[in-house]
Amino acid sequence: MHKTKTECIELIADIKTKKDFEKEINSRYKSYDELIDKDTIAYLIVDELGRNKQSFTNIIDLTPDGDYSVIGKVLNISDSKTFKRKNGTPGKVINLEIQDKTATCRLVLWNGDIDHIKHKEIQPGTTVKIINGYTKRGYTGGIEINLGRWGLLDIEPSNDSSKGKQQKQTADEITGVLVHKESSKAFFKDDGEFGFVTTITIKEQNTKKEIILWDQCVKDIQTYKIGEHITLKNVTKKWGNGKTEFHVSQNSSLGKPK
Repeated sequence: MHKTKTECIELIADIKTKKDFEKEINSRYKSYDELIDKDTIAYLIVDELGRNKQSFTNIIDLTPDGDYSVIGKVLNISDSKTFKRKNGTPGKVINLEIQDKTATCRLVLWNGDIDHIKHKEIQPGTTVKIINGYTKRGYTGGIEINLGRWGLLDIEPSNDSSKGKQQKQTADEITGVLVHKESSKAFFKDDGEFGFVTTITIKEQNTKKEIILWDQCVKDIQTYKIGEHITLKNVTKKWGNGKTEFHVSQNSSLGKPK
């Protein structure tokens, strides 16, 4: 089970004082615009220092209703499914089967995380690290692990950059009403730095569009409330897997319509 901030302090007491550790945690907490809780940040600092290997749990030892961090290799990936939430907005879910040296389990990914998986080109054989996932009993009786609001996903970089290429086209802008925001998620980039991703839904005239936001734009969207008008500029339109995706990232911006 993942460790708390207090437990993490004990793991590195010989190389970093409690005061310095707290200072670094608070600094990162502010730099991430409070999108990650302090226990998770503490865990990641300890991970960077190579002191938390004992914090990962073997899949065979997972039990329902717990918080765990596991490492596994992807065996199978199901087709994504869509569903309607109670408020009528669309949602997406996908199941992966992962395996370590002890057993297999289901990894369940929801909504924006699915887009992140596509972006990372996960294939059978890819190794994934789930930090602060939560477990429950699956509908078939086995254990499944989910990424909660503060869960993190570390994905082994693909060795074949030619896979999953998409044609891109930049749209001028999208203006509409913000009707839904997914919970923000953090992930590790290939260079080891943090990235952030979320999915929002904009109603443009009579059309609803799902838009994927990355990094700084994820932080910027936190100031907007459901029902507010918003303009997204330099939106990247991607064609892939038989559908169009809209992405707002480094060269994009969002703001109030003029």
